[in-house]
Amino acid sequence: MSIWIPFIGTVLGASCVYIFKEKENEMLSRSFSGIAAGVMVSASIFSLLLPALEQSHFLMVVLGIWVGAILMWSLDHFIPHVHFEQEEGKPNHLSRVTKLVLAMVLHNIPEGMAVGIVYASGYKPASIALAIGIALQNFPEGAILSLPFQKYVSKHKAFLIGSLSGIVEPLASLVTIYFSKYLGNYIPFLLSMASGAMLYVVIEELIPEMAQGKHSNIPTIMFMMGFSLMLVLDQLF
Repeated sequence: MSIWIPFIGTVLGASCVYIFKEKENEMLSRSFSGIAAGVMVSASIFSLLLPALEQSHFLMVVLGIWVGAILMWSLDHFIPHVHFEQEEGKPNHLSRVTKLVLAMVLHNIPEGMAVGIVYASGYKPASIALAIGIALQNFPEGAILSLPFQKYVSKHKAFLIGSLSGIVEPLASLVTIYFSKYLGNYIPFLLSMASGAMLYVVIEELIPEMAQGKHSNIPTIMFMMGFSLMLVLDQLF
């Protein structure tokens, strides 16, 4: 089933802890954020918004975008996590490792929603294309998340933490598919809602990450590559 493909990408990325030593490379991280942002923007447009507009009035689509964005804002506000080395969310006593994982969980929720609703809407080939695109961006993300964890835990635990951070995607897909059975007439709304959630993550998290530090055109080029990759996959399937 296509909903498990993104999770596989995360697991493969997390397995890099067995190949590479701990490594923090700012430009590499920014480039991966650029790729992820490009994939998500492209997917939100071609895999979600355009199909939604074909099936519903544009006002319903706009409403869905805002509901998705507000949903992610609420999760971002209440769930404790680390962003830009700063703690966000409700005050808590969780460990730094837990907060780093929760930050990735927040990132993965809209991706899982997107794959789930595209699958539920009957666009099976499109859901495969979307899942592959997200899996390709999840590979470097899984590596970037797991490698630094070697500072805090063993390689095996770092791999497990990195892998489990991606399990939220198929879970979010399954939840979305379940509720779509009762909201069949509102599939366009759900498509645009997933799009709004993805766009919120891109604007609030990924674009600031790719733009931080010394000026460079490399993250921007990576964004364009990610955008183009998702567009190609969408057309091929």
